[in-house]
Amino acid sequence: MTAIILDGIVLGLQFGLLAAGMTLVYGLGGVLNLAYGQMAVISAMAVLFTIDAGVSVPTAVGIGLVTGGVVGFLFDRTILRPIYRRHGEARVLLSLLLTLGVAFMVDGFLNWRYPVAALSLNISGDPIELFGLPMRRGSIVGSAIILAVFALLFVFLRGTAVGRAVRSIIEDEEGARLVGIDPSKMLRFILILSGVLAAVVALTQSMIRPVTVTAGFSITVFALIVTVVGGLGSVAGAFLAGIILGVINSLATTYIGTFLSLIILLGAAAVTILIRPSGLLGIRE
Repeated sequence: MTAIILDGIVLGLQFGLLAAGMTLVYGLGGVLNLAYGQMAVISAMAVLFTIDAGVSVPTAVGIGLVTGGVVGFLFDRTILRPIYRRHGEARVLLSLLLTLGVAFMVDGFLNWRYPVAALSLNISGDPIELFGLPMRRGSIVGSAIILAVFALLFVFLRGTAVGRAVRSIIEDEEGARLVGIDPSKMLRFILILSGVLAAVVALTQSMIRPVTVTAGFSITVFALIVTVVGGLGSVAGAFLAGIILGVINSLATTYIGTFLSLIILLGAAAVTILIRPSGLLGIRE
């Protein structure tokens, strides 16, 4: 049982970080990015192709992180331009439709051009004992990286001027405008940051299991479920929900089956919406 829970925490940390990027973009711009999993896959493929070209692994990882940020910037300057001109529910609906279209296009191209490509960053060495159980080094290293990134993200949001500006827009966009904060510039920055976070998740996940070209939609679905349960606009909620749902998913997969585990996660999201529409730690309207 302990091993299953630890595996769930490892998985939950990954999707919690992915949900943090998704929830920040929604909190600032009212945009739900259904191509977020594809952003992670593109970053993974960038690392894979640069390694295959003979580049060292650390350099390739850096290129993958930059690729995630560049993809986020390109989203801001292209596909999201018409979305910004809408307001309220129209913006959310248009963002769902356009980003879903981009997701299908990316998936179609990658499946056509690189059908068997998969990134796997093997961490060599003997397993590390944790709570009396042997854990793969990839799981330990990946989880440590994600915890460090989460810590930096919290410090950024709480302890820097830019982070406080981001939080102020999430809480009251009109009030932020009145004190001279430009929401469009902050959103562009957060889109770049969300792309980097997607790349981090892809890289850490590849330390445990291969990231294939078909992984985009499953990554997006899990990230969306975690985002809804944690609360749109709440990074702390994404962290908490990621761990809770990761453990639930691991237990359900072990004792019930992979297919039913997804249904259970969707059920958890539905129950959360009914009991607490704003999510566990979401900002109330």
